[in-house]
Amino acid sequence: MLKEFGQQIWTADGAEVAVAGFHYPTRMAIIGLSDDSLFIWSPIQLTDGLRAEVDAIGQVRHIVAPNSLHHLFLQEWKRAYPAAKVYAPPGLRRKRADIIFDADLGSAPSADWIEEIDQVPMHGNLITTEVVFFHVKSATVLFTDLIQQIPADRIPGWRAIVAKLDLMTGPEPSVPRKFRVAFANRRAARDSLQRILAWPAEKVLMAHGTPIEENARAYLRRAFGWLIA
Repeated sequence: MLKEFGQQIWTADGAEVAVAGFHYPTRMAIIGLSDDSLFIWSPIQLTDGLRAEVDAIGQVRHIVAPNSLHHLFLQEWKRAYPAAKVYAPPGLRRKRADIIFDADLGSAPSADWIEEIDQVPMHGNLITTEVVFFHVKSATVLFTDLIQQIPADRIPGWRAIVAKLDLMTGPEPSVPRKFRVAFANRRAARDSLQRILAWPAEKVLMAHGTPIEENARAYLRRAFGWLIA
């Protein structure tokens, strides 16, 4: 189930999640830190098989929800790994008062991963403030919902038209139209994006969509060309 995506980074694909009748493929990432601990990004449903594979590569110490929309499986991961810290993105503490969070994700990386993972909150969006990460060893940028792609053949009927209009079924992952419109403060968004574009990225990984495995910086400029202009 785990797939190696680069040096000290693995992915795992989960079951589809239905939102408003749309079925989204899901993906999480596991990053191995230098102290042999594991950084769990956007966790999917935890099965016995997945847990065995994760335990085989390290000790889970950090469970990260990258935005306020990706929280469905935090509780089961916390139950499985009670010693791990759970990190909240902006807005999620209010939404999930039932979850005990250990820390908040901000503009600066935690001291636990500051030398290995950078992070930037993408400010200015009315839907969610997504925290975008950069894994240094694999030169991978991790987006959650701000960049998406859903296979067109998985969306039947009128929803296929809606998905196409929302820019979710194109030839490469893109920023859905609903998120573009929701950037009410574009100046703040551009400031965040400039930090992201400065990373020496080679790959882009997202929770919903085909990963970009080459020419990442050029790809990101295409994906956010509407915001840069």
